[in-house]
Amino acid sequence: MNAGDRALVDRFLDMMAAEAGASRNTLAAYRSDLTAAAADLGGLEGAQPDRLGRLGEQWADLAPSTVARRSAALRRFYGFLLDEGLRADDPSTVLPRPTLQRPLPKILDPHEVEAMFAAVEERAASGQPLALRNLALLELLYGSGLRATELVALPRRAVRAGQPFLMLRGKGDKERLVPVSSRAADAVANWVKTAPSESSWLFPSGKSHLSRVRLYQLVRSMAGLAGIPPERISPHVLRHAFATHLLANGADLRVLQSLLGHADIATTQIYTHVDSARLVEIVNARHPLADRDRRR
Repeated sequence: MNAGDRALVDRFLDMMAAEAGASRNTLAAYRSDLTAAAADLGGLEGAQPDRLGRLGEQWADLAPSTVARRSAALRRFYGFLLDEGLRADDPSTVLPRPTLQRPLPKILDPHEVEAMFAAVEERAASGQPLALRNLALLELLYGSGLRATELVALPRRAVRAGQPFLMLRGKGDKERLVPVSSRAADAVANWVKTAPSESSWLFPSGKSHLSRVRLYQLVRSMAGLAGIPPERISPHVLRHAFATHLLANGADLRVLQSLLGHADIATTQIYTHVDSARLVEIVNARHPLADRDRRR
């Protein structure tokens, strides 16, 4: 990438961080995709539509999700140049727009989650510090729907006695309120009593906090205690279970969007697909014409 393109990309990423609240991972992905595109195009700033149109052929062997991500990065970049008056046109309109089908999330049945809790609670009854820690992790994953990165990075005093929520800075550097059940608060309080007192993290590990990889391993281990195959479980599966089970028990989709920290409700709506049977039941029971059909 030449110096001119690099300066424009830096300005673009500064805008994405300041105005769009893009996370560090998102910014890194944009920089990587724009750097690759600069090599393919022979430069970004002066690229013409006919050259961008040929990118689709070059990307023919890539996964649709990769093509969609690269196209999105270029569209936002050239939209930025147009808005800033750095280009008089937007050549990105010719880029491919692959149709993506979001896969349905893996879920656990409520009885499987109950089995996990029973097994982990039995271990925690021994009072062993690591068993208490694992129960606190499980309670916050399933009871609050935290992302793995959010959970492992919680400060030591994130969960406070008498405060049924915590303020979280999550994906996209956005703040949201996260509910903390009395069960989770008790589990965390029991763990904190035995946790290393010199650490500023709620779930410390060495000089830092627990890693996402280690959390993944711990969750699989907890599932194994309940006889759940390891390949069916992960921290994100427990987050999906939190959302799906709340929806099944009457939670509003907008409330669920807020709890999960989704910027777009379309992301939250995927959970309606995994609970379709209940939605059909609601329509049959509550539709204005349902009573008329029953009277007939």
